Amino acid sequence: MIFMKIRATFSKSGDMRLISHLDLMRLFSRALRRADLPVRITKGFSPHLKISIKRALKLGIESENEELDVYAAERIEQNFFMESLNKSLPNGIRIKRVEEL
Repeated sequence: MIFMKIRATFSKSGDMRLISHLDLMRLFSRALRRADLPVRITKGFSPHLKISIKRALKLGIESENEELDVYAAERIEQNFFMESLNKSLPNGIRIKRVEEL
């Protein structure tokens, strides 16, 4: 099985600056599912998508360079990943850059 780690750089602005870290994690989980991207799922009693945000911002703070790590279950083209995810995200959250790690 091929696994791929993707680092996406995103911005958080406007009304989305008022979203908490846990809500942001839920937002990305739902957006990844809506975009139908092949993300790995953790094993265990309560399985969830294997994603992480590098640092938690305080409530009310805008940022242009936040990092999201996504562990994919199969190889994904970087442009396809960015376009698909941006279509599923609300205004105020935008994926700006994607790189394979």
